[in-house]
Order: sequence, then C-alpha cells, then structure tokens
Amino acid sequence: MDLVKTFGGWIQDLSPRRPETARRLLLAGYRAQRMAFSVAPDRALPPSKRYVAGVVMDVVIRALARPESAAMVSLFTPCEPLFVAGVTPFSVETLSGYLMATRCEKAFLERTADEGVPETMCSFHRTFLGAAEAGLMPKPKFIVYTSLACDGNMLTFPYLQRKYDIPAFFIDVPYEKNEEAVAYVAGRLREMTAFVEGVTGRPVTEEALREAVGRSRRAAESYRDYLACQKERRLAGDVTSEMYSVFTSHILLGTKEAETYNKMLLEDIRKAPKSGAFRLLWLHVIPYMQEPVRTRLNFSDRAFICACDLVYESMIPMDETRPYESMARRMVHSGCNGGADGRIEQAIATAGLTGADGAVVFAHWGCKGTLGAAQLMKNALEGRGLPTLILDGDACDPSNTSDGQVATRLDAFLEMLEEARR
Repeated sequence: MDLVKTFGGWIQDLSPRRPETARRLLLAGYRAQRMAFSVAPDRALPPSKRYVAGVVMDVVIRALARPESAAMVSLFTPCEPLFVAGVTPFSVETLSGYLMATRCEKAFLERTADEGVPETMCSFHRTFLGAAEAGLMPKPKFIVYTSLACDGNMLTFPYLQRKYDIPAFFIDVPYEKNEEAVAYVAGRLREMTAFVEGVTGRPVTEEALREAVGRSRRAAESYRDYLACQKERRLAGDVTSEMYSVFTSHILLGTKEAETYNKMLLEDIRKAPKSGAFRLLWLHVIPYMQEPVRTRLNFSDRAFICACDLVYESMIPMDETRPYESMARRMVHSGCNGGADGRIEQAIATAGLTGADGAVVFAHWGCKGTLGAAQLMKNALEGRGLPTLILDGDACDPSNTSDGQVATRLDAFLEMLEEARR
C-alpha cells in the first residue's frame, strides 16, 4: 500500500467536510515525518541536507499549528523584520509544495477550477487558493507581499486578504535597477517594519535587525563559496534538497538556521570527492517530485544540479550596518527583477563559477516571466557555449506534465552532453 497516497486521500476527503480535522491530521502527519527526520534520517544525504529537511518542516508545522503568530508572505519578501518580531513567515510555494508532496493537491486544484480561477495561473498559487477555500489553511496574523518575480502575487494575496479579513502590506519593486530604486524600496521596508510592529505589538530594534542581516550576509558568503567548490566536487544529494535551498535563501534568510545550513553545506562539499559528473545549471523551480527528474539526478554520478537561480539570485553582498538598504538591494538587483538580461547575466556568471556543462530552463506551467524569457535565456547561454535545454512541465500539478516526455528530453540532453565531451 502506498502510505503517502492513502494519507493524501484522507486529507482530500476530509477537507471539504471537516477542514479543522483535516488540518489536525495533516499536522500529525508532518510531525511524524519530522520525528522520522531526527530518528531515522536518510544516511545517503550529507549532514547539511539532513539538517535542512528538518528546518523547513519546522516552519511548516509552526505555520499550521500557531497561525496567530504566522504571516503569509510572497517568496521574495525580506523576512528579517518578521523573525525579529517573533513571527513565522510562510510562503504560498512552501505550503503548496508540501501539499503536493503529500499527494493531496488534486482536490484543491479542482476547487479553484470550480471557483473560476484560470488554469493558466501558477499551480502553486492555485493549490494554495484551493486549500484556503476548503478551509484547510488557517487564518494567519497578517500578509506581506511584493510585486517581485511572480505575477500570481497580485491576484493571490489581495484575494486572501479579503477572504481572511486581515491586514496586509505591499512592497512594489521598481523595474529599474539603480540607487534611486534601492532608496525607495528601503523606505518601504522601513514602513513594513512599522506595520509589523503595529500588528504584533512587538518592537523591531535596529540592533536586532542588523544582527539578522549580518546572518544573511554570512549565509550568502558561505553559499557563494559553496558554489565555487562545485567546479571540482560533487556533494551527494537529491533534488528535494535543492528546493529546500530556495526557502533558506529567501523565507529563512536572516535566521540562525539558514546561516548554519549554508555553513554546513560549505563544510560538506569541501570534504566531498572530486567528480567528472555533468554539472547542470537549473533555471527556475525544480520539479522535485517528478519521477524522471528524481531517477536521473538524485545521488547520480552522471549528472547533478550545481546551482539553481532561485537560490543564488538573492545571494548578493550585504552590509548589516545598513540593513534596510541591504534588504532593498537584494530585491532591486535580483535577477528576477526587470527584464531577462539581469537573469541571463547572473546565469552566465554562475555557470562560470560552478563549471556548468549545461543548463536547463524549466518552463513551469503558468509562470509567464520564465515562459516568456526561456528562448532568450537559451539563445544567450548557447551563445556563450553552454548547451541549454528548455524543459516544459509543472512542478506542482502532475496533470500538466508528462513523465515520458520529461524522461525522453532529459535523456537526449544528457546524451548530447556525453557526445560533446567525447
């Protein structure tokens, strides 16, 4: 019997009729999985990747168990002020990813279709909206979101603000990448901090914020050093761990846990063996539950993901003596802000840093930014001599992707890399 599928079926069945019971059951399942991470961790994973699995699970559990101390945020929202105020931030992508891994996303996707949400919208957002409509998602304390990167933010968060009748704060990020834009966003982040203080009644001191941004800076420095080690070494791992890094480099950035994780990553890879496996630069989300991707890239001596742009795009130099400007610069100068040129430049630089042999642009269903820029990225990367595959699929809704097609295209790409090496 497939226990995960059975468990997911219970959640899908209970949510429309008894949502609070479904939530308690979901929490019990996640707590059991968290205990399993501690008692019987996957010994094939290095210590850093075993550690991060528990860290991200802890955030999900706190968000579901104590929503009165949690805030719903968009993925690119700087969360250092929230952690200083004792608030647990969680993103739509995090919760939806866990629901998909629990194999109960289908009912929530169908719920949004019944409510008239267009199927062209990102499936992470549609899954979360469906879970909220079913009553599975508890009411958080407040919402903070930004215009950066995902157009789904501008539909999802205003809708949920009205649904839950809770306060929300919006950060608009200018398209231009200059110091004027940084100053503007820094001002908005100061206003966001005042908003958080007002909603929670807890102070966010400048000293505590500087300490948090200092942790962000050190985490970013460790991660850049980790990427440089990829040029020669391969750290054993799976694609799920790579997706965990997306959350530690955004939602959890500024925490002791994120700093510890990146430091552990660097220590682990420095002890890892040298490898001639193909290094793949991955652009956009990773379909970490899709079987053809898992079987080809998990613990593989043939090929592995050396870097993902949704992780490294935020790892820019920071100065904790100017915390608001540092957080603002992360947003303004993100590779996901503005046109495709900035994202391409970051990709080219990271390909050189990691010694990438090829790149995969994952054209995630509903992500208009990546879908529109995919061919531009492919042309630019191949113009620099980096073979690039555009892989169509859906990282959250299995019905929008074909395992057979993904397997065929990944195999053909890897065979092409092998032929070029020969």
